[in-house]
Amino acid sequence: MAPTSAPRPGAALRAAARSPLWRTVLVLVLVLAAFGGWWLSAGRSPGYPRGETGFATGVKRGVYDRYGQLLENHVAKAMPGVRLRLDNSEGSIDNLARVTSGQDDFAIATADAVAQYSGPGRERLRAIARLYDDYLQLIVPANSPVHRTADLKGLRVGVGQAKSGVNLVTRRLLASAGLDPDRDIRPAMLGVGDAADQLRAGKLDAFFWSGGLPTSALTDLSDHVRIRIVPLGDLAEAVHKVEGGGTDAYRAATMPKGTYPNAEPKDAVATVAVPNLLITRDDVDTDLVQGMTKAVIDSRDQIGSQVHAAQLVDLRTAVYTDPLPLHEGAARYYRSVKP
Repeated sequence: MAPTSAPRPGAALRAAARSPLWRTVLVLVLVLAAFGGWWLSAGRSPGYPRGETGFATGVKRGVYDRYGQLLENHVAKAMPGVRLRLDNSEGSIDNLARVTSGQDDFAIATADAVAQYSGPGRERLRAIARLYDDYLQLIVPANSPVHRTADLKGLRVGVGQAKSGVNLVTRRLLASAGLDPDRDIRPAMLGVGDAADQLRAGKLDAFFWSGGLPTSALTDLSDHVRIRIVPLGDLAEAVHKVEGGGTDAYRAATMPKGTYPNAEPKDAVATVAVPNLLITRDDVDTDLVQGMTKAVIDSRDQIGSQVHAAQLVDLRTAVYTDPLPLHEGAARYYRSVKP
């Protein structure tokens, strides 16, 4: 009798596939695989809420404005599903009101503006990071007779918009120089872009600006007209003593040589500086704030290549956010990267 040949593997598999039990097992395997894939995917999902969140920047053509634009691009890649809505504002004081009212969840504000802010919801303000310092700058035409702040008496002077940190510190600087901000000058409430345009057109004699170095609006201005930066270093101590200026936010500082290559003087300029803080509210989602904190630190080099002041953002200094405590989400991030 001829030997019976063993069934081929392919035929055995086809026979098994026709078995009702095998088909049931196969279906269960596929269902479990799909569930497992979903579970793993869900486990990898970030905990932060997706959607649009407001970020108050500042006046157009200012450093806050440009920083916000670049951070928006980074967040879109680093935090999928989160979109920053950039809202231009008058500046620091306006930003504080926007955050406390819930109009925006994030903003930038100077430490002196935070210290003096007493609006509704002040106690809910929290910090995410200390960013970089603003430098006080007094800009005049190169042939101007103004060589110190006291020389501004009787002149048309841009003092920043009403709700800006520029206006706050400008009033304190003028008072420390012995000038009444409302009577001894002719104040113009202008943002940096409009002030630069009016100085160029001969409609302003001078204007103050507080911003990171360099500020593009001033770089552009110096490319078209001859301007000079007036030293403010002589007021670094006096500004602390002005009524309402009782804050340690101000410090003596020096604008480096060549900050504005086409402006005078060519040497370094003594002035006053104040830190910028990235702020939020205590009720903003902890995971969202943690992600934003990481985005700010991780984007330093990318943003700093275009906003030079942002190169100063650093883990070692970011946690020094006086006069505001850190938001829990920010504190959690800093703890996670602590050596």
